[in-house]
Amino acid sequence: MQFIHEGLALIEPFIRTYGLPALFIIVYLESLGAPLPGESALIGASVMAIRGDLPIAGVFLSVWIAAVLGDTTGYAIGKLGGRRLLHRFGWLVKLTPERLASFEEMFRQKGAYIVLGARFVVVLRQLNGLIAGSMNMPFHKFLAANAIGGALWAMVWSLGPYFFGDLFGVDVLLRKP
Repeated sequence: MQFIHEGLALIEPFIRTYGLPALFIIVYLESLGAPLPGESALIGASVMAIRGDLPIAGVFLSVWIAAVLGDTTGYAIGKLGGRRLLHRFGWLVKLTPERLASFEEMFRQKGAYIVLGARFVVVLRQLNGLIAGSMNMPFHKFLAANAIGGALWAMVWSLGPYFFGDLFGVDVLLRKP
């Protein structure tokens, strides 16, 4: 529980000062690929919503929209230039043309499941859109999986602590600074 306290102490002043737009920017940039604490910011915002400092519906909506837009921006970047980079520098990570073709086929067949599941894995969440775009995943499939995955992720980490936080000792965090 100490790590949640420490994480909240770092993020809360930023979100308290700038509100939901700050949360939106953090999650958007994290979904785009930046190494930012999106999930921690979301949990912190949920705790702030429990205290009444933020509206939980606003937390959920801003995070969901930011996550979908961030991944979609990453997809566009991957679609425009990711493939060229993989062809040019893939050998550095032992990505042969055969492996690249195999990954592309995997994204064609199971890309929606990969995109949806990657939302819940830390590094994959940040690279999700870039990889899907680089692998030429059909956009309509990406967008559907991205929207559903983003909604599920936002529900788990915003509504979960909000409604079930007392089961995990979140009441300790409810003291206002």
